[in-house]
Amino acid sequence: MKVLALIVLLSIAISSAHARLKCNEKSSDIPRDFLDMTRGCIKEVRRQIQAEIDASMQYLAMGAHFAKDTVNLHGFSDFFFKAAGEEREHATKLIEYLLMRGQLTDDVSNLISVNNPQKVSWANGSEALKQALKTEAKVTKSIRNVIEKCENDYNTNDYHLVDFLTGGFLQEQYTGQRDLAGKISTLDKLMATQGRFGEFLFDKQILK
Repeated sequence: MKVLALIVLLSIAISSAHARLKCNEKSSDIPRDFLDMTRGCIKEVRRQIQAEIDASMQYLAMGAHFAKDTVNLHGFSDFFFKAAGEEREHATKLIEYLLMRGQLTDDVSNLISVNNPQKVSWANGSEALKQALKTEAKVTKSIRNVIEKCENDYNTNDYHLVDFLTGGFLQEQYTGQRDLAGKISTLDKLMATQGRFGEFLFDKQILK
């Protein structure tokens, strides 16, 4: 009984001490002079973040499809899982950019949604690569729309963001698109002469 009473007293003492030590957080009064992105431009960057996440989900579905035991083409699977990671990295870079510019003040859950991929199975690797190229072309067009908006929003040219997207993102997009186009050409030629065995060779030799 004495032990129980001692525990109760200790609990009361700890609660009282916690109440005295609790900090009342005060929001910082930060000058807003450095916030110079326009609303239209911010909206476009946020939209692009969602576009990158959607592309990542599509590539995850591709990677999972080719990893299934009934398909078992791990070259394709690894290729698409890597592509999914790259799209997530792009989304992260854009989030970090908004943070740097002081333009991300709400919860990230209000910024992005996890949408289901448009497609979850493919007849062969060529079909998947062709969809991947269409996905990349769509993302590229979306980035160009961001650049156009941020160049001309209310007669304000956001030089830094435009350079950030043009020099980094667009360069990677165009390089990736050309690589996909080359892979599609090679795979289609192999499958035209060797059929499924050509796809197998492509998976084991070229994608590895």
